[in-house]
Amino acid sequence: MDPKALIEAAQSARAHAYAPYSTYQVGAAVLGGSGRIYSGCNVENTSYGLTVCAERVAILKAISEGEREIVALLVATENGATPCGACRQVLFEFGPTARVLLSGADGTQKELTLDDLLPDAFTLRK
Repeated sequence: MDPKALIEAAQSARAHAYAPYSTYQVGAAVLGGSGRIYSGCNVENTSYGLTVCAERVAILKAISEGEREIVALLVATENGATPCGACRQVLFEFGPTARVLLSGADGTQKELTLDDLLPDAFTLRK
């Protein structure tokens, strides 16, 4: 896996974020089991509950294009923030062992496991 390609895809997606309410732009990129990279950005809505996070946009884009396994997720934000709880659970559904990489605008990077971020995840798997 080349983190550089994920960073570039996530940063590019971040530039397309629609965030007029929070002004917090987020870009994400996922690496599918096929080796393809899918990106997404956050899309806010006046009805805040309808806002969609960049991570879920990227994951759902990958799934809608035929992927069934997420190998890695990279999130690009101003300050290297982690995914929200909903995004963690969606990632667990398709990538329970996925690497989670965080990238800040200043170039800082951090890697976590999904177990670090979502201990005792809800699952029907045994």
